[in-house]
Amino acid sequence: MSEMRAVLDRAREHAVAFLEGLDNRSVGATATADMLRTRLAAGLADRGIPPSRVIDEIVKATEGGHLGSAGGRFFAWVIGGALPSALAADWLVSTWDNNAVLYACGPASAVIEEIAGAWVKDLLGLPSEASFAFTTGCQMAHFTCLAAARNALLRQQSWDVERRGLTGAPRIRVLANQHRHGSVDRALRFLGFGTDALEPIAAGADARLPARALKDALQRGEAPAIVILNAADLNVGAVDPFSELVSMARATGAWVHVDGAFGLWARTSPLHRHKVAGIEEADSWATDAHKWLNTPKDIGIAIVKDREAHRAAMGITAAYISPNEEARDQIDWTPDWTRRARGIPVYAAVRELGREGIAAIVDRCCAHAEALATGIGGLKGARLVAPATLNQALVRFLDPKPNATEGEHDQFTLDMVAAINEEGTAFFSPGMWGYQRVMRISVVNWRTSVRDIQLTLDAVSRVLSRRHEQVFDKG
Repeated sequence: MSEMRAVLDRAREHAVAFLEGLDNRSVGATATADMLRTRLAAGLADRGIPPSRVIDEIVKATEGGHLGSAGGRFFAWVIGGALPSALAADWLVSTWDNNAVLYACGPASAVIEEIAGAWVKDLLGLPSEASFAFTTGCQMAHFTCLAAARNALLRQQSWDVERRGLTGAPRIRVLANQHRHGSVDRALRFLGFGTDALEPIAAGADARLPARALKDALQRGEAPAIVILNAADLNVGAVDPFSELVSMARATGAWVHVDGAFGLWARTSPLHRHKVAGIEEADSWATDAHKWLNTPKDIGIAIVKDREAHRAAMGITAAYISPNEEARDQIDWTPDWTRRARGIPVYAAVRELGREGIAAIVDRCCAHAEALATGIGGLKGARLVAPATLNQALVRFLDPKPNATEGEHDQFTLDMVAAINEEGTAFFSPGMWGYQRVMRISVVNWRTSVRDIQLTLDAVSRVLSRRHEQVFDKG
């Protein structure tokens, strides 16, 4: 055990050093792919080496190859950073090494997941009787929810899809906001619907789905439908008007599924809760814990109102499985057969934060996103394309050359994003919005502070000034 203690101590030392240095290192990676390959290609040896040396060499070889996404100045995509308790709990999950798929395989994992799932439903104000599943992420949460929807809608058509499959099955239409996330399309492929089943509906100028557009789409076909609504979209944080749309869709017998990867957590905030009013009337919801709850990655959450459809779509029986009548077996609710105990970091995060702490993170992130968007958009040579809605916003940088074209503004924006990321203070991602290139702003990390916002604004201002000087020097 002395060797085990030594290697775990080394891992802890490296982990603490990494976290303590987040504010002082480049947020973007500084090592190239070729550099990383050269360092890591040690060759497949015949004989092994001591475990502590393995850890030391991995840390050394990958230096500069990790994004600072755990830190407070990472604003690309919607990626949170792990809370202290959630990170530590995740270490313990690996240490205990139970297969959290059956109560028999990990009694504590099953019970803690049962409690964590109930807490999440309570926090999000969703029906207490709904079933839930902790998945690998929102991608598989969509898969899980839509599998339940497929089961329920086809069962109404007297078709047992779990036994008979989709060949010859009644058609199901899938209606979704044109600004849906790509994981929705992917889930439809996985489930055998194919993307041809998808009927995108044009959103309004605010990226929200107009009631009239949904009503027209529902009336265009007689087949049962799945309606997929956004809370909130990836680019501008637009939230579909649930109070109006959900009742309209369900009146036609449609199943309403909500993509709430991050926006669903607005339900925890008294300040922002009204933006997602009516969402509780849907049939299923998909979200991530590793966004606003700030757990480690690999934790999504599927919640389904129709427990029977959920279990029918996911459940399994086999002679060597030992079901337990007194406890929840996770295998009945998720696509996994072997899985980590994802409920444990969720349990830890909720215990660390409480209701008020989760709401405070949501509120801070929204305020920080607004400050970043208005601050960058107010710089000379920058333009605010979409103001902050929740925690998302878009800005664009304008080529200072006289009579610059839209294409040149596009390229200048891409160059600015690359230059900001290379500078190292902060990290952003480029995007496309309505035929123009933009820089996306996403704030979802519990660590982000007022100081982080000011440091970022100063850095963007410096980079923009330098880029302008370079353009005029070339001219």
